Amino acid sequence: MKRGRLPLTALRSFEAAGRLGSFTLAADELFVSQAAVSRQIKELEAEIGKPLFERRHRAVRLTAAGTALLGTVSRAFDAMDAGLSEIRGRRGGGLLEISAEPSFAACWLVPHLDDFRAGFPEIDVAVDSDMRLIEFRAHEAEIAIRHGAHAGAWPRAEADHLMDVTMVPVIAPALLAGGPALEGPADLLAYTLLHEENRSVWERWFAAAGLPDAPLGRAQIFAEGNLVLQAALRGHGVALVDLFLAAEDIAAGRLVQPFGLSVRHGAYWLVARSFRRLSPQARAFRAWLLRRLGVPAGS
Repeated sequence: MKRGRLPLTALRSFEAAGRLGSFTLAADELFVSQAAVSRQIKELEAEIGKPLFERRHRAVRLTAAGTALLGTVSRAFDAMDAGLSEIRGRRGGGLLEISAEPSFAACWLVPHLDDFRAGFPEIDVAVDSDMRLIEFRAHEAEIAIRHGAHAGAWPRAEADHLMDVTMVPVIAPALLAGGPALEGPADLLAYTLLHEENRSVWERWFAAAGLPDAPLGRAQIFAEGNLVLQAALRGHGVALVDLFLAAEDIAAGRLVQPFGLSVRHGAYWLVARSFRRLSPQARAFRAWLLRRLGVPAGS
């Protein structure tokens, strides 16, 4: 096919849908309707003469031809994006764009940014607090801090393991003083339990405490961990929180950790498309972050 006839709009819709596994998510990313994405992909399939997706009820799945095409198209868009970024001078600028998981950003990164700025005053920092998957293209951050189960959670990217996440129960001193005594894990059930996203982590904690069928009772559920931590500080209930992010509040007496039992809940990762291709300012941030967290370089 001649380059002048390449269906670039349809290929962009296909690449987004294939990468995200959803026509709806592709439409959201591209700021078009789901019907427009579906129509463009159908036109591309007609041009190729083969189906690219298996359409199922509320789901789509790449065919073998779609999988092969996605790899080619994604590499092409990545290469174009990298070339445009170089021409625009993104790599040579003094602005570092970081995308950080909201709880990590609020509880650790922002409070420690002055230390980075003191060592690198020439680097301006822009922090985007976000949990969504990013592709590290020109309109997005160059480097990200994410929470996940393993390094392979971000396809076509590299990841440094920063630390494991361990979840522990905490309660505000005033709430504990005015409520039932906590002599054993079962006593926590007398309080409102604060959850992040769902009840699953509390269920795992009680199972580890020997109470697999504990009735969780009253609950407040929040979208992310920093909100859970703030609710605990204000005495709304007992929270299961990331020990690393709550450590300062526990040390200062703003929260009490009644039991030492913890459960593992994934890890924090530093993620980038390619560490070798980072800008000088991103390389400086990576080195600083690993040093501050005590992570051996190259681990």
